[in-house]
Amino acid sequence: MAAAALAALTASQAPGAAEHPAGRADRSPAPPADTPIDGGSSFFTDAPPRKTPTPPHSSGHPGGTGTPVHGPSQAGIPATVLAAYKKAESELRASDPGCRLPWQLLAGIGEVESGHARGGAVDAAGTTLRPILGPQLNGNGFALIPDTDHGRYDGDTTHDRAVGPMQFIPSTWSQGGPGGTGWGADGNGDGVKDPNNVFDATLAAGRYLCANGRDLSVQADLDRAVLGYNDSREYLQLVLSWYGFYQKGTFEVPDGKGSLPVHRGGGTAHTGGGTAKGDRGGAKDAPTAPGGTAGRTKPDGSAVPGGPSAPHGSTGPTHGDGTGTPTPAPKPTPDPKPTPKPTPTPTKPAPLTALEAVGDADGKALTATAGTDFATAPRIRAKDADGKPVAGARIRFTLTGTTGTRFPGGATEVTVTTDKDGLATAPTLHAGDTAGPFTVRATAVDRTVRPVDLAGTVTAKPAPKADALARTSDEALTTTAGGAYADDAVRIKATYRGKVAAGAAVTATLITDDPKKPVENDRGPYFKDPKATGADKDKPVRALTGLTTDADGLLTLPKIYTDTHAGTFRLRLTTADGAVLIVTLTVTAPAAAS
Repeated sequence: MAAAALAALTASQAPGAAEHPAGRADRSPAPPADTPIDGGSSFFTDAPPRKTPTPPHSSGHPGGTGTPVHGPSQAGIPATVLAAYKKAESELRASDPGCRLPWQLLAGIGEVESGHARGGAVDAAGTTLRPILGPQLNGNGFALIPDTDHGRYDGDTTHDRAVGPMQFIPSTWSQGGPGGTGWGADGNGDGVKDPNNVFDATLAAGRYLCANGRDLSVQADLDRAVLGYNDSREYLQLVLSWYGFYQKGTFEVPDGKGSLPVHRGGGTAHTGGGTAKGDRGGAKDAPTAPGGTAGRTKPDGSAVPGGPSAPHGSTGPTHGDGTGTPTPAPKPTPDPKPTPKPTPTPTKPAPLTALEAVGDADGKALTATAGTDFATAPRIRAKDADGKPVAGARIRFTLTGTTGTRFPGGATEVTVTTDKDGLATAPTLHAGDTAGPFTVRATAVDRTVRPVDLAGTVTAKPAPKADALARTSDEALTTTAGGAYADDAVRIKATYRGKVAAGAAVTATLITDDPKKPVENDRGPYFKDPKATGADKDKPVRALTGLTTDADGLLTLPKIYTDTHAGTFRLRLTTADGAVLIVTLTVTAPAAAS
């Protein structure tokens, strides 16, 4: 009962835990609800070197043997794998800037999970030269996950196996993500989502790490994301130590010449689909170690070859090449001393002491017309006490004002990290519908620094133009003194250069019938002020402003009344663009009493 409750709670909180739409045809079985990201299995425990990263002569020198170097892992990362990590970071920076995913974190996980795809054993497109597969998840020492992909990804039609450089199980790749759509991604733009491709797999892993609105610059969010891969404190510390190591510097080595880790440990096998822990949510899986044999369990229930917890007599591919040929698992060479738990390298807080506004390179002001995007983005530079730029500082941009101006997604607040030049550039602003001023305030996060206010302006949209007015009917307008014309007696259409003029402003004035002095009349036909109330609501008004045409360029004037004066009168309609229309109004005397 406790295991079931834990599984239900874990599933309810995991990203991508939403069910598939009801009635979906030929729905494949999903992994057990308690399966974490890589199954909680063992992993490569090689700690990063203590010395400053330097290129090893045996692996990175051009013209070498092309054979991966076995032994202590170095800072060299195979060229295509390194490009995949950086490309995933770039794409996530654009699609989810609030996550702040660093590529070095992906590299840390890729090192611990698969030794950077077996030391960069990938082709030019980033696809592994041989499948990297975990053991069969048949419940025999590992989670029980019956086949979900008909062998499409892992070549196994009876049970699932972990697949690829970042070790996804097929069900996680194809259906375990948000809304049941799967975490699979197309990172190299070839139109295919392939877990065996390092570009696809690293982008998918990055999206998982960023799930649930995580901000990976916040330590708690970073810890939760990594523990989602393997719910082990040793695993967390190891990944963070590699993450810190790669932040100090890395170098590129040719594909296939990367160093391979050699030590395994840190996990426990789960039996019969047991109750693995984890911040699941469409998890990935344990890979077969580069060149290793099946045996260890990974955070999503899969096993990693050669692990200390590998059950005797387990079946399935044992050297991770997808051939399925049984091979006895090699006995791991014991370390003379236990591997110490690595400690993440502490990050010094940025010595930020001041913020300053940075003008646009084109000299454009922070101004835009209502309803349009701003051509200039708010920009701030962070500086230290010596006036030098500060990289890595978090800057919060906040909007105030009544114009309705917003950041993407309707946000009024965003947080941006400064680049190597100390610059923090906010996302593109969209001007609201109300003209007027607004303010963008830039504040340093977790620092006591004077904020900077940037002034912005939203200008009104240009008034629609109308250069011609015409009545929609040529019927004569006649009524009796003391009466009124029909409700829709005067209806006009406005155009501009022959096209409908929607929203054009029109002024209506009842004028004297004197061609030499056509001024506003003081007798005859009149309007009633639509804004007046009480005793003034029937007071005669002979000029109306603020009338506008509708979407079809049409305007029906308010009802026109008459006083006791009979005769011929004029109604003049004008626009700001010079269009004039004169309408004749006839008022007859009432019939004489008999």
